[in-house]
Amino acid sequence: MHALFLRGRAVLAVTTHTDLPDDLRPTVHIQKRIGEENVHTKYRTIGLGRKLIRDTLEHAGTPYVETVAVMAKYNPFFEKAGMRKIAESPQVKSALNVAEVLKTLGFNITFLRSSKYVFKKLASLGSQDLSMLKEAFAENKHPRFMKEISFHDPYGKSKCYKQAVRDADLEKLTKLIGICGMLLQTKVYLF
Repeated sequence: MHALFLRGRAVLAVTTHTDLPDDLRPTVHIQKRIGEENVHTKYRTIGLGRKLIRDTLEHAGTPYVETVAVMAKYNPFFEKAGMRKIAESPQVKSALNVAEVLKTLGFNITFLRSSKYVFKKLASLGSQDLSMLKEAFAENKHPRFMKEISFHDPYGKSKCYKQAVRDADLEKLTKLIGICGMLLQTKVYLF
């Protein structure tokens, strides 16, 4: 982890970690990944983040450094720091379908990652609305949804998944909706 301190306070931190061991990537040298980058709000817009990313790239000791940036679609921060955009992931269709149902139930899609917001909204729904939401998850299965529902079987089974969703309590639905919110985020991959 690299950190930049100003007057004894961390104003920016970048974590790096090895992506895969050499034996799993025989054609590529060890690849490092920038896992997180944060600049304290007080010190944004003055180039500190860009400087730390550039310094991290220079001292990485590997020919490849990657990052996945959710906000890169809207803010080309990493590209300004010298990285190159190589791909952009589309939104997941099953998550979009569930999001449409959530919108009809009065959910603000922006806050789907907020457990407190989601749980409060779920608690205010009637049983018919909850059934409609559970059915949306049951019909729009995704490996991430299935993994959350059947933690004993990481890939789940369709029949078991559908029944487990229909039996899910509010806490489990809150987690599924959070995953849906994450799947709705467009991610940009940079090298």
